[in-house]
Amino acid sequence: MNSSDNSTVSRRELGKRAGKLAAVSALAGIAIPAVHAAGDSTIQVVLIGCGGRGTGAAANALSVNNAQTKLVAMADVFKDRLDRSYNTLSRSKQVADKVQVPPERRFLGFDAYKKAMDCLKPGDVAIFTTPLAFRWVHFTYAIEKGLNVFMEKPLTADGPTSKRMLKLADQASDKNLKVGVGLMSRHARNLQELQKRVTDGEIGDVILMRGYRMSGGGANAVPHKFDQYSDASELEYQIRHFHSFLWASGGCFNDFHIHIIDHLSWMKNAFPIKAMGVGGRHFKTDQDGIPFVDQNFDTYGIEYTFADGTKMMYDGRTIPGTTAVYYSFLHGTKGCAVASRIGDCTGPSSIYKGLAQVTDNMTWKSPGDRRGPYQNEWDELVDAIINDKPYSEVKRGVEASLTASMGRMAAHTGREITFEQMLDSQHEFAPDIDKASFDAPPPLLSDAKGMYPLPEPGRGKREY
Repeated sequence: MNSSDNSTVSRRELGKRAGKLAAVSALAGIAIPAVHAAGDSTIQVVLIGCGGRGTGAAANALSVNNAQTKLVAMADVFKDRLDRSYNTLSRSKQVADKVQVPPERRFLGFDAYKKAMDCLKPGDVAIFTTPLAFRWVHFTYAIEKGLNVFMEKPLTADGPTSKRMLKLADQASDKNLKVGVGLMSRHARNLQELQKRVTDGEIGDVILMRGYRMSGGGANAVPHKFDQYSDASELEYQIRHFHSFLWASGGCFNDFHIHIIDHLSWMKNAFPIKAMGVGGRHFKTDQDGIPFVDQNFDTYGIEYTFADGTKMMYDGRTIPGTTAVYYSFLHGTKGCAVASRIGDCTGPSSIYKGLAQVTDNMTWKSPGDRRGPYQNEWDELVDAIINDKPYSEVKRGVEASLTASMGRMAAHTGREITFEQMLDSQHEFAPDIDKASFDAPPPLLSDAKGMYPLPEPGRGKREY
């Protein structure tokens, strides 16, 4: 299955002294992963979800410094995605020698994730880069197998799965498993230094933050019968277009905008407590007059509020042909800062006295980042595995996902939504996704015209 692309949870240290019989007895029945001591073993990796982000994550896993890693299995629902990913990795000059995935370890189907993880030994690493609806299903099996995990963001799109993931995070920590989450902004050296300076008061009290991702290219799906995959099952069609359906991705808002929302919240060392939002669908058909059936707005404007009253304004747009605007800012009582200049976390970050972002006012600019945040997050995860350091990014990943969902729901309903309301909501988009099969009905059904429920702010009680 394809994907397009800290709060540290308390944990117990288990199994460090195998000679202590009493400790061994106390831990009977708990699967403790083997610790990969530096230099004496290879960390095996499997890729589950072979889209662009999954392929990139696998390449990063195979490029970690000071560790031996190899890719031994791959899994996806779609053969074309798996083949494309395998060909890309196996022909890469950088990592081809570490790609050891013969045809018998390239698994297809909704149960392929189990077959791939069954190729690993405890302490190895499973990469999850499928649509988010499957995240808790795969994480559950990884914990049973005693595997470390890297999972792509977002982690959830609703309250029930968020609570489920938090419980699974505790179980993983109890088994001493290491879990990374693909919110790479927290691993960007420019943002790490900026966060420290902001926390130390360099721009004074933060009173306003602004984030923008307004660019071309949305996720406007057309009815199944007009789609290039019209011969696929309804569930396969929706997975192919996962950005278009809230159950699979949280929609464009969750998937595209979570990075800036996360790193600005990090600058405050907190997540917002509530959100108000607006948005709209500006184009209802494609250029041939075929209706769009996706569940996204084309534009979003969200006002987040933190517990101390600080505001975070976020604007998103996915309309081809419009001006690209993609950066983030902070404003404080002593000055202001540019967090990301291009994209989700690209520097250099900088700080200015006053409000005018001109060279004469600049008081600090971040240095370069040789490895980059995507590689940094993998270097740090594998270092935690090798040196048995506590490592779990799940709680923070869930909180960032909930914050994105809170903004999306505020815009889609036209109501103020609190973080607690989002977490405590009983609505689950895909409650039976663990039973998915090629013959199973999708979590969302279309009407007779091939249309799906659309956001209707102010109308009814539908959850979004």
